[in-house]
Amino acid sequence: MLRRARVLFSRKTLGYASAATAATAGAGYWYLNSGPAYPASTRETRRPPPPWLPPTREENLAALKASGSGDESDRFDILIVGGGATGAGVAVDAASRGLKVALVERDDFSAGTSSKSTKLVHGGVRYLQKAVMELDYEQYKLVTEALHERRIFLQTAPYLSHMLPIMLPIYKYWQVPYYWVGCKMYDILAGKENMETSYVMSKGKALETFPMLKGDGLVGALVYYDGQHNDARMNMALIMTAVQQGATVANKVEVIQLRKDASGKLEGARVRDNLTGDEWEVKAKGIINATGPFSDAMLTMDNPAHKPIVQASSGIHITLPNYYSPRTMGLLDPATSDGRVIFFLPWEGNTIAGTTDSPAPVENEPRAAEEEIRWVLEEVRRYLSPDIKVRRGDVLSAWSGLRPLVRNPSASSTEGLVRNHMIHVSDSGLLTIAGGKWTTYRAMAQETVDEAVKVFSLENRVKSGCVTEKLRLVGSDGWSRNMFIGLIQRYGLDTEVAKHLSNNYGDRAWTVLQLAQPTGESWPVYGIRLAPAYPFIEAEVRYAVRHEYALTATDVIARRIRLSFLNAQAALEALPRVIDIMSEELNWNNARKYEEFVRATKFLQSMGLQAVEVPPFSADKAGWLQWAAKKLHLPVNVSGGFHGVSAEYSRAQFEPGEVDELCAAFLQRAGSGPEVKLDKGALKDLLAGLRGYEGISAKDFDYVLEETGFAKQKHIDLDEFVEICAELKEVSFAPSLKTASKTFRMAIPVEKSGGGV
Repeated sequence: MLRRARVLFSRKTLGYASAATAATAGAGYWYLNSGPAYPASTRETRRPPPPWLPPTREENLAALKASGSGDESDRFDILIVGGGATGAGVAVDAASRGLKVALVERDDFSAGTSSKSTKLVHGGVRYLQKAVMELDYEQYKLVTEALHERRIFLQTAPYLSHMLPIMLPIYKYWQVPYYWVGCKMYDILAGKENMETSYVMSKGKALETFPMLKGDGLVGALVYYDGQHNDARMNMALIMTAVQQGATVANKVEVIQLRKDASGKLEGARVRDNLTGDEWEVKAKGIINATGPFSDAMLTMDNPAHKPIVQASSGIHITLPNYYSPRTMGLLDPATSDGRVIFFLPWEGNTIAGTTDSPAPVENEPRAAEEEIRWVLEEVRRYLSPDIKVRRGDVLSAWSGLRPLVRNPSASSTEGLVRNHMIHVSDSGLLTIAGGKWTTYRAMAQETVDEAVKVFSLENRVKSGCVTEKLRLVGSDGWSRNMFIGLIQRYGLDTEVAKHLSNNYGDRAWTVLQLAQPTGESWPVYGIRLAPAYPFIEAEVRYAVRHEYALTATDVIARRIRLSFLNAQAALEALPRVIDIMSEELNWNNARKYEEFVRATKFLQSMGLQAVEVPPFSADKAGWLQWAAKKLHLPVNVSGGFHGVSAEYSRAQFEPGEVDELCAAFLQRAGSGPEVKLDKGALKDLLAGLRGYEGISAKDFDYVLEETGFAKQKHIDLDEFVEICAELKEVSFAPSLKTASKTFRMAIPVEKSGGGV
């Protein structure tokens, strides 16, 4: 027995065991980290790409009209209705297989859900948790599919998507092994397509990396990796890639009627140009319904007896200034007060926080409810350091996106909502693709086109199978992470502007800069900004019109340059200049300029901007933008933008000179001396006589004293008085909230959330 033990624990045996362990660990590390983080560029990145000018909208409309002429050669193989992520993905897949494709969108590309996501490209950590805890194979398949598609994002559009480490703060020791095992499983499921290996952080390292984090009770943190992208820009890249592959696309074109042959099968649709009111017929062998939350409207148009299959879920997000989070680390709160998950992520220079899931009606421009904004702020306040004041005034923008949760009409009524996506073919041949999420758009498109080829009998029309796993989107071929340096050296740009153009246009940034005007300064030489604090430049507006089918000012500020999502107030200030540039490109008269301003300000109100009362149009005013600014008592900057719009929530608690007025009023009442103080009882009388504080209620006053810690003091000094006034501006001037019903606050389970975590 002793001899056996000696053999078992001999140096030779231990050496073999150690070598085997090291080899296994090394092979596992290589397996999880063997893939390149970013693909190599396929062209010279220091030079502009070959010139490419897409067909104009007029040419696309002419092709749509020609299809209804009766000539079989002009007929489309597929007509796609909907220009969001799903519709654009289907267009790329179908066109790249050699099919003749048309796509029409009622509003603008990505105007709905596809521009209002969490901006993550992720497999779904919570889906994995449900798969393990409930032994749910469907959840497991969803995670593995999403992890595979996540990798393809980096390969096909590397300039628009990137890796992002996300921190899970840990406040209980038992959570350390629990989170570690879960994230390691996430890594292993990704396999060779894994981004980076997850790891544990000590408390000190977590606070060093994320200094805004609450330190009390913090045990440590676990960091895992997911992807992030610019959703509307990604949608635009898909649309332009479809055009490059031969597809015909048109935004602002709405399907108003479906056409059927004598046997009841679809043969086309009647469409209307929402800009001009023109109507015409489009003929196609098959129609694909990719309208997301509006799928039921198309299905009802096909069959008036159709029963709704979409239950819309509202996901809201808010944008906060960049000092709320580090630039290279996100944060996930997996256990909010009501069980929902919230992300806290750096994005495009600011910080976005969201999302929530609540049942919502289907509407064109949903608004973020004030109650939900406050809920997100409260959750953010829970895990940030107490020395950071989370203020409603720091909300730069707030938006709500509708996620289409769907029920398969072919399933029994007890089937419930599908977790991922659903493909359904109606009796007339209308093929509907609904549900899913941004990460899996490509796989959804592949399944949809595979089904369409069979249903519409297009086997003899396709030239190849699906190639979208390898097909790089427009802007990717000549891009590298160092391309921005060449832009700086050639055009004399600000570094921030050069990085922005590189990361949002890829190698098309060279084309954008061919439209740039000199600044007239020694540096930067080119790149006139639309808003001083953001890297968007005027040339992007011209590029959006000439190369990306932007037709309205809202198209530009919301979905081409994303300014309204980052800062609604800054978007309003840039709006007049955007309209002026577009009027030069599209020959707008003053009446059209006025219409664009009214429409865009209405949109910005859905993004969290305070209502702006626009003066009525005056036909005899040549420069109506400047005239409107005077009517609103707003100074105009050199670019023609408005400044000084009074926001409902101000980021600065005091207006210029207001602190001096408060100090003078305090000293006048309290007198002078080394320790000037005022009796707390006299404080209310003083505030009642100050401009802007007349309507403060006793309830608000008592609440603020309690909040600031001065409730038990008998006297208030000057600094304390100013702090009280600042708090009163935060509390007293907020809008009243209606008590929401339990139905409105009900969380949708994460496993049924089509775009959830």
